[in-house]
Amino acid sequence: MENSDLKNEELLKKIEKGLDLTFKKLLKSKRQTDGVFVFSENGKIIKVKARDIKD
Repeated sequence: MENSDLKNEELLKKIEKGLDLTFKKLLKSKRQTDGVFVFSENGKIIKVKARDIKD
């Protein structure tokens, strides 16, 4: 059981790292095109310019 838990933990770390790298690439691309991110917070739509997001 411990071996399985360890493999799952390693997999989760790799997935988190991949998501982080993907977001950084998306942010870079959106900045180059002066793009906007659209988020939903508590049912309210929020638009944020990519250049306003800190690394």
